[in-house]
Amino acid sequence: MAQKILRLPDVKARTGLSRSSIYLRISDGEFPKAISLGGRAVGWIESDIEKWIDNRIYESHQLSS
Repeated sequence: MAQKILRLPDVKARTGLSRSSIYLRISDGEFPKAISLGGRAVGWIESDIEKWIDNRIYESHQLSS
């Protein structure tokens, strides 16, 4: 299965989080870590971001039940 790499603008758009919120959550261990693409470029594996979003939805539904 081919994996897609998302750059920061795509991650921000999908999660609704700001750049600073993303990096704060990474440092707190609450968000998938970025992978190095060489030089100063980083990206996130799309499936990791989708799992994170799915977990937020699941936890939100658990709290409201």
